[in-house]
Amino acid sequence: MPRLIAGRKPLVLVLGSLLFAVLVSLLLVFRGGRRSKSSPPVAATIPIIGGLLKFVKGPIIMLAEEYARLGSVFTVKVLTRNVTFLVGPEVSSHFFKAQEADMSQKEVYQFNVPTFGPGVVFDVDYSIRMEQFRFFTEALTVKRLKSYVDFMVEEAELFFSKWGESGEVDLKLEFEHLIILTASRCLLGQEVRNNLFEDVSSLFHELDNGMLPISVLFPYLPIPAHRRRDRARKDLAKIFTTIIRNRKVSGKLQPDMLQAFIDSKYRSLGRSTTEEECTGLLIAALFAGQHTSSITSTWTGAYLMSCKQYMPPVLAEQKAVMQRHGNKLNFDVLSEMDVLHRSMKEALRLHPPLILLLRYCHTDFSVTTREGKTYTIPKDHIVATSPAFANRLPYIYKDPNTFNPDRFAPGREEDTKAGPFSYISFGGGRHGCLGETFAYMQVKTIWSIVLRHFELELISPFPEVDWNAMVVGVKGKVMVRYKRRPLLVD
Repeated sequence: MPRLIAGRKPLVLVLGSLLFAVLVSLLLVFRGGRRSKSSPPVAATIPIIGGLLKFVKGPIIMLAEEYARLGSVFTVKVLTRNVTFLVGPEVSSHFFKAQEADMSQKEVYQFNVPTFGPGVVFDVDYSIRMEQFRFFTEALTVKRLKSYVDFMVEEAELFFSKWGESGEVDLKLEFEHLIILTASRCLLGQEVRNNLFEDVSSLFHELDNGMLPISVLFPYLPIPAHRRRDRARKDLAKIFTTIIRNRKVSGKLQPDMLQAFIDSKYRSLGRSTTEEECTGLLIAALFAGQHTSSITSTWTGAYLMSCKQYMPPVLAEQKAVMQRHGNKLNFDVLSEMDVLHRSMKEALRLHPPLILLLRYCHTDFSVTTREGKTYTIPKDHIVATSPAFANRLPYIYKDPNTFNPDRFAPGREEDTKAGPFSYISFGGGRHGCLGETFAYMQVKTIWSIVLRHFELELISPFPEVDWNAMVVGVKGKVMVRYKRRPLLVD
């Protein structure tokens, strides 16, 4: 018996030492009632399925629930992945500013590859992708933007000249048609706009319908929508290959984005872009801009017609601009429209088309919340932030769910006073939207012409959000009664 007891002493000592170590660790972590560096809290989920069900009921609903329960940093397990959310400018700085080696896009946006095509954007290494982004930047210089705006004005004036003296229209549908017209003219080229518009528009529609929520997880799933997407992608490639070859043979240059891509050259590879790359870059450009512009145009109008106190200042600005410049509309004239710009910006704050931005984390990093809690986000997590949720944080924006363009007026500037990345409708940092100026100019052009020529009244209920779309837009029709007005300067 004594031998048995003596044999147990080492085990007791070991267990006691382990218990002591655990207690000391807990004291160190929770000393003073505050956490030191630790992993983010994890949302309660069902095993295996994880947080998939939380996403099914809606990302914004899920974010609101977990933010209220866990704070501005938390992890949701989705199948085999850990998705860590960073909500608010205090914790999202690294998300926007990190080097590609630390946090990258490629792994989380692979679902775009079947649509954009091989060899472009998320199907290439970072160094090549950065060169391709340079092609976009060079295609959107101020000089080129000025010529694009001239095309936008021509297309919009022609489009609205076909409206009658009065009538009723679905504004959402009208803007969708107009945006694809202006995009065809500015981005795809005159050959498409004049001769192939219906064919190309129909093919882009099939591409768009082939990007479904399930496509994010299973982009190559053999379903009818994906098969139609793939056929449309091949047909578009044939159309653009023919156009590119004809341009090269004729030697005639065109002032559009397609020409900019044809003329682009890789510095690291020492060669020009291929026909397939030009096609993929064009598709990526159209996808990036088409939905943003049509959705923002529709929300801007819906709010201005519903929140009637903000329409008179917008009209007064148009009148003042016309008194200075007459009927002339160009890049410089549009740049003077600060009141209209703030209305568009506020519509985008409330309804950014992309509700989630994603990155793949390659290295551990730490964030500190407003409350002083520090968390370490482990590598291999998918890191996410939400423009739709972060743009409505009440400690940044007063009455955040209310449309109020004056929050961006000089002296108030709620989006900048709270610090960088307080307004993220266009993303920010290393991967901010390259087409932001193009989008603002496109929407300003449309609304300048509408406001100068028509009185508008929203006759359908204020629109709801279509949460079922990949790019979150406007649900249902937006019916408007219009009547031609005398020129504002009369």
